[in-house]
Amino acid sequence: MARYEELPYRPCVGMMLINRAGLVFIGCRTGGPEHMDGTHAWQMPQGGVDEGENTYKAALRELYEETNVRSVSLLAESKDWYFYDIPRELASKAWSGKYRGQKQKWYALRFTGDDSEIDIAHPAGGKHEPEFAEWRWEKMERLPAMIIPFKQKVYEQVIEEFRQFGARAAQS
Repeated sequence: MARYEELPYRPCVGMMLINRAGLVFIGCRTGGPEHMDGTHAWQMPQGGVDEGENTYKAALRELYEETNVRSVSLLAESKDWYFYDIPRELASKAWSGKYRGQKQKWYALRFTGDDSEIDIAHPAGGKHEPEFAEWRWEKMERLPAMIIPFKQKVYEQVIEEFRQFGARAAQS
């Protein structure tokens, strides 16, 4: 395995799915080497970008594969890529030891469907393994405290960039 400092970042997308009340979808992960405890197992949907794949199409694909959701409208794309490093002790376990962390392009999406569309037990119409054990709508400002500590800064940056979309929905 290459030295930790020399490992690349895994290209990834993240989706802030916002409902009509201005709340954000979060799911409790079913597992994985980067999830340390029950308190910090919650996150917004995210996933890898395939070689040559458009990031917005990757975001829609990942959202469907994790939540079964397709009823969305695009609100915004993050201006920049956000980066985080995974702790050294987890680097050999996560992503087969190929990456030191992730670089993420984030999308704010308005959920235009009904909650009944969300099916974390049978995502992608049952064609994808569940990644979340439970889900709920949550206030944006509460998200950083629920995510694993090494991703908190990214969540704070994403919230700052997309905050207006939650506030607008809550006012309308």
